Amino acid sequence: MASFNSRRTLSFDLTSETLQIKGFRSTRWRIADLSPGDAGPWVLDLQLFLTERAAYRFNLTGGVPRLFVRCGQSGVIPKPSAITASQDVAAAWLDGEHQVLEVDMPLAIQVWLESYLVRHGEAPEEGRKKKRKGAGRAREQSL
Repeated sequence: MASFNSRRTLSFDLTSETLQIKGFRSTRWRIADLSPGDAGPWVLDLQLFLTERAAYRFNLTGGVPRLFVRCGQSGVIPKPSAITASQDVAAAWLDGEHQVLEVDMPLAIQVWLESYLVRHGEAPEEGRKKKRKGAGRAREQSL
């Protein structure tokens, strides 16, 4: 049985555009020229984790699959430092006031991600069930 590599190296560039919104100038950054390998100005490893399988499945089945890149603190020139296919991880980055850029996931990465899910199985259900009626609850006692 061949081993499955849960890491892919991706390279990309960043481009910016200046927007005029209600008299204020703003710069919007985006990811450009995302491709496999380490040929771009920015290179990050996309690492898959078993604990994120449900988020990967949600991303793959939710319309246009996306990749998310953490780019340092909000409001400064982006410095990419991590990439994920998990919207849950990206949301945690945003909660930490990080700048997060997103880009369409290339088809080759979608296929690789799907094969990862097939190989490792879908994430188990998150719901917890009680073993017996009343288990886990303090019992009322009359005095």
